[in-house]
Amino acid sequence: MAASTCIEPQVSVAVPVVRPSRLRSLMFVPGDRPERMRKALNSGADALILDLEDSVALSAKEGARAEVAAFLAEAGRDVALFVRINPLDGGLADADLNAVMGARPTGVVLPKAEGAASMADLDRRMRERGDEDGLILPIATETPRAIFHLGEYAGSGARLIGVTWGAEDLPAAIGALSARHEDGSYTPPYEIARSLTLFAAAAAEVAPIETVYPAIRDLDGLAVYAARGARDGFLGMMALHPDQVPVINAAFTPSDAAIAHARAVVAAFQDNPGAGVLVLDGKMIDGPHLKRAQALLARTA
Repeated sequence: MAASTCIEPQVSVAVPVVRPSRLRSLMFVPGDRPERMRKALNSGADALILDLEDSVALSAKEGARAEVAAFLAEAGRDVALFVRINPLDGGLADADLNAVMGARPTGVVLPKAEGAASMADLDRRMRERGDEDGLILPIATETPRAIFHLGEYAGSGARLIGVTWGAEDLPAAIGALSARHEDGSYTPPYEIARSLTLFAAAAAEVAPIETVYPAIRDLDGLAVYAARGARDGFLGMMALHPDQVPVINAAFTPSDAAIAHARAVVAAFQDNPGAGVLVLDGKMIDGPHLKRAQALLARTA
């Protein structure tokens, strides 16, 4: 482990990071599998998360850093490229950042994030390595303490691109047997974590990102799960396998009917600028309906 901390920080090229216009699907790819990283570029995912944390064994982390850095240097940015580093307090994050920041990933996925302090800490470390505008996507529910800091992401800086959550580390941290009922639905503590993530992202005015669906062969179950996320207000979802990407993209892409209805709502208020309440297709619409329609149309622009 000591050897992995000897990597010298790389100086970033002054190329501005482009914020992704949409993040429907963000697919994890192990950082020690370069062939999977290259193949994943054609998966249809809006973003890849090149993983240096859970999917890479400790003995393979140094090699994975080199593979991820090489991939970032050769790949374009038609697909957003994030790197999930190791936790900030685990002794591995600095070596991760030293290895990859010079290759200018789109951003960093931060595990075990705990609110504003974690955001400020990572921001400082990224600036020390020459990165002034790379994005940060915190996984914001992986420790018990993190739950009490979810409201801090609002106002935590321009790097914040979204807020996501996880349902595996938190139950392990508190000694729970599982986060799920036998039918796969979440037990009440983890429904709370999911809901608070959704509200935290909305308060920060960034994208709420749904967590992974671990049953990678159950595409029907995934479709139901992703549709529920879209219904509840999530704008995208993390994926574990390329087969999951089309299902997730479909769930988080507004349908033609939804787009047409949103346009009709906007047009109705444009035609009646002084109205607070209108009737459209026999149903009442008011300010919240207009706001929701405008947000949907913004995602399809």
